[in-house]
Amino acid sequence: MGTAGKPKITIHDIARISGASASTVSAALSENWRKRRIGEATAAKIRKIAAENGYTPNLQARGLRSARSGLIGLILPFHDNRFFSSLSQAFEAEARQRGWCPVIASTLRDPAEEVRIVETLISYAVDYLFIAGATNPDALGELCRAAKLSHLYVDLPGKDAPSVVSNNYHGARTLTERILAGMPRDMDCARSRPYFIGGLPTDYASAQRMRAFGETLEAAGIPFEECQIIPSGYSPGGASREIAILCERLGGLPAGLFVNSIRPFEGVVSHLLNLPPESFADSVIGCYDYDPFASFLQFPVHMMRQNSNELIASAFKLVDAGTQDSILIQVEPELIPPRTTYGEPFSELG
Repeated sequence: MGTAGKPKITIHDIARISGASASTVSAALSENWRKRRIGEATAAKIRKIAAENGYTPNLQARGLRSARSGLIGLILPFHDNRFFSSLSQAFEAEARQRGWCPVIASTLRDPAEEVRIVETLISYAVDYLFIAGATNPDALGELCRAAKLSHLYVDLPGKDAPSVVSNNYHGARTLTERILAGMPRDMDCARSRPYFIGGLPTDYASAQRMRAFGETLEAAGIPFEECQIIPSGYSPGGASREIAILCERLGGLPAGLFVNSIRPFEGVVSHLLNLPPESFADSVIGCYDYDPFASFLQFPVHMMRQNSNELIASAFKLVDAGTQDSILIQVEPELIPPRTTYGEPFSELG
């Protein structure tokens, strides 16, 4: 690391090598270790590791900066996703209303890239950081605390700062109830049960939706087994393969299908588009995300629209109020019926 052709070493890398926390490493490299009561031997060890690996303690720990840069940052997993692109658009509008210049970067759900981007934003002395959909919010929060950078979490919660998220449980329960209400009751046994596809049970939002799906089935008196949840992750390719396997095993589409988010839905659609129209006669499909182009598909889709504008507006209210406590605010999503489009706040722009 730190040499040509290799990734630049980060504070997180030094923490892993030294066995110290990222905040301890940051203090040792910023001459702040005595105030933190860090032992001289520990500080020397960290500096030695940093030097051996080519780390340059440039602007990383500007936690003591006094001047405002006028920059506010947002990191998110992807740009090519209507939910996250809507978050980004709302973030830019709210930031500019307050005189900030927004800086937005995608991480591709790569934990190492998340750390690198946050360190880079810290080096540019951003005044505030919004962390959306992070895979490892604890690590990013530790970096922000070490740099004394005010931050909050959107979409997925963190432990050390305010969080604004969708009410994933209630939204998933509503969507599941709608799927159940439309399912036929006289199908053969193999296809009569609803299935959930996409997401990971280790992620907060997906875990809430999976739990709501199972508990809603049980509350309706419908037998539920863990095999009805297929945690295929977030890639379209993974969802496409899993829905093909499921349809082959069942002999067709299940009576009900709950797709966890828009990217897995893209994969599901890539398979379903190859099916004849009669394949959808006995199935009800729902997606916990929204895209207006779904209204033009050959089959109806119930979509749960996350209110990205309210998520960002609520987050900026916390910024305006100077809230630093690790509170959790939940914003209700909205069920969009099939063949319906929703008028976005920025639909007149472009």
